[in-house]
Amino acid sequence: MDGYFASRLHHQLRDHVRHFAECEVRPRIPAMEAARTVHRELSRLIARQGWLGATISEAYGGMGVGHLAKTIIIEELSRVSGAMGAMVQASQLGAAKIVHFGSEEQKKAWLPAIAAGECLPTIAVTEPESGGHVLGMSATAERVGDEYVINGRKVYVGNSHVGDLHGVVVRTGPGSGGLTAFLVESDRPGFRIGEQKPTMGLHGFSFGELFFDNCRVPVDNRLGEEGDGLAVAYSSSVLYGRANLTAVSLGLHRAILEETTRFCAERHRYGKPLHELPSVKLKLGQLQSRLMTARLAAYHAVHLLDQGLPCDAELMNAKLVNVESALDSARNAMEIHAASGLFTDRPIERYLRDAHHIFAPAGTSDVQLLRLAEVALGTAKGQWSERLSELTRMEAVV
Repeated sequence: MDGYFASRLHHQLRDHVRHFAECEVRPRIPAMEAARTVHRELSRLIARQGWLGATISEAYGGMGVGHLAKTIIIEELSRVSGAMGAMVQASQLGAAKIVHFGSEEQKKAWLPAIAAGECLPTIAVTEPESGGHVLGMSATAERVGDEYVINGRKVYVGNSHVGDLHGVVVRTGPGSGGLTAFLVESDRPGFRIGEQKPTMGLHGFSFGELFFDNCRVPVDNRLGEEGDGLAVAYSSSVLYGRANLTAVSLGLHRAILEETTRFCAERHRYGKPLHELPSVKLKLGQLQSRLMTARLAAYHAVHLLDQGLPCDAELMNAKLVNVESALDSARNAMEIHAASGLFTDRPIERYLRDAHHIFAPAGTSDVQLLRLAEVALGTAKGQWSERLSELTRMEAVV
């Protein structure tokens, strides 16, 4: 399968990221699990590898290697640490809004810094009362002369406590045309970060609350025009969020299978390795089958995205298949480990906890199924992948 989608450069990138993850990330996992808080030092170290710039063009200092390469980077980091895979996917999601909606001045100001790992970006859309219903948000921005005054609260913001530049979507008017996106630096007066709360998994990563209390930003910090906020939010979620979270699930799934097969080889029952038991062997076959199917869905979707082809449905399906299959495999792995899986000297319980964190962002599985039903019924309302492909072509012409 790798040979079908991946080139020699993709394989070299995978080897490089895997070596880094084993040498630099894995030794820090016990400390991250014990602290249960964001690991700033490791987040910055990973950012300095240049991987946040996977989809940033070389003209702005990025790698310019596309979505499949981005998937491989996140997958290999997540195979060792779901938290650090989540950190990279959230940062790349934050960069996407500038790549597609930023002015030339904004791109020159921020993309080279992001690509170099000097700036960690975020995107902040979700609110406590509206959840995934983007149009239900109530945070506002009011224009006052050459500035906007932002008020409100955002929750579940990836990289909240390490982010330097927050992409915030708020209301500037009523209805679907009343959302606008802004870039807000973390040192802006009137901006503050909420206290980090302990979570079930992804220890080392932060996804918290942002507060805006008469936070003033210049007009130059607006992304696109007033009313472009819905496009910023939806395109980021559909094209980058779903693909990135798919990659995190895929990496976790690989880790689940590898750890479980290792456990089955080490443990013996009735004088034979555990995997010789027919019931266990069947479960291992299920894990392998799920992983192969999930990887195919993931790589196929981002391959289409790299080709500039319409692929909203494929991205939705990739997220659905990868999240659900990783959760199923994590449960089966825990069944195989039995009581041994409950202790933290083995990572399988961490993989189970981390896998649950990927379920809700960029749409739960029910949301993906509802959108896929619209595809089946022929009632889907356009494709964001097609719109951004056209936008990219227009920028290339200019």
